[in-house]
Amino acid sequence: MKILLIVDQFDNGNNGTTMTSQRLYEGLKELGHEVRVVSTGESRKDKYVVKEYYLTPIVHHIVTKQGMTFAKPDENILREAIGWADLVHFILPFQLASRGLAIAKELGVVHTAAFHLQPENITYTLGMGTSPGVNKKLYQFFYSHFYREFTHIHCPSEFIAGELKKNGYEAKLHVISNGVDPDFVYEKKEKPAELQGRFVIVMVGRYSNEKRQDVLLEAVRLSRFSDRIQVVLAGQGLNHHKYERLGKKLPNPPILKFYSHEGLLDVLAWSDLYVHAADAEIEAISCLEAIARGLVPVIADSEKSATPQFALDERSLFEAGNSRDLAEKIDYWMEQDEERRRMEKVYSEHAMKYNLKSCVKKMEEMFTEALMEDEQWQSQEAGVDYAGY
Repeated sequence: MKILLIVDQFDNGNNGTTMTSQRLYEGLKELGHEVRVVSTGESRKDKYVVKEYYLTPIVHHIVTKQGMTFAKPDENILREAIGWADLVHFILPFQLASRGLAIAKELGVVHTAAFHLQPENITYTLGMGTSPGVNKKLYQFFYSHFYREFTHIHCPSEFIAGELKKNGYEAKLHVISNGVDPDFVYEKKEKPAELQGRFVIVMVGRYSNEKRQDVLLEAVRLSRFSDRIQVVLAGQGLNHHKYERLGKKLPNPPILKFYSHEGLLDVLAWSDLYVHAADAEIEAISCLEAIARGLVPVIADSEKSATPQFALDERSLFEAGNSRDLAEKIDYWMEQDEERRRMEKVYSEHAMKYNLKSCVKKMEEMFTEALMEDEQWQSQEAGVDYAGY
């Protein structure tokens, strides 16, 4: 199968969607498929390069701080790439994808899409994240301008599939996890010398409003063991300086840093607890990776987040936005050291059902189904034409 992935950013693994795209690319190649990409960035084998979309300085600052790049459609490049493919898979619904979709329809190339952009990812940045009406309008906008043209849509969680159904999406929705990289396995390492004796709590994610790292920082301030806790916020984003200011209230200021793949593996191996405080989340593969690596999670039970599905019991859930409730859960796990160590292995084993190879295999099955449906439709059309003749 010749599969083309179209995504605005592919090179820099600084956000979940880009990492997912890279892993899908590699996983499909391992299954024996020819895979190419249309994206911004550096030229490489199997990649068609398009330019970045021009943005005003203020908007560019906001977008890049979120770890994103927007691509400018190039008609000639898109036609060459799509003309090569048996199937085109669109990762995000921006201008590159919109133009690519029009060309795929014109050329009769089978196309599928993924739903990775939750409306709340946009509205929280604009200060309107809790407005149901605004978020609903965005779901409708995405549908009318893009997703209505697809018969197969990849959803990383049951939660987001439910949101699409509630908002009138009519395609077949394939619930498939983005998958845990095989590098994320149970392993424990000794803490760095400067962190010896501290209880390390890690959270991975962009420093954006919907991720709610502020809730974690406040919870640590309220904890009975505040002087023993070291917070690590692994990521980057617009709220960096805000979290630095909030962190000054803590006995041990938080470590704010973006880690490489290898660096993150180390951090998770010497940390003691994982917290995921986000109000909105399509899946949170970072939480799954932490669990697979051997960390018990404490997750916000937000109704706009899929991440609570990973909690095995109420001890790993706290009321979304409630720092005091989170502080109580943190204190519990700090006191129950033996139970926490037991549950680390239980959680790690649980995460294995989300292994990357099985998830990529399910994506392959979705692509195959889309191609077979198109072949059946083409055969029916040919039969009708012949009968009419």
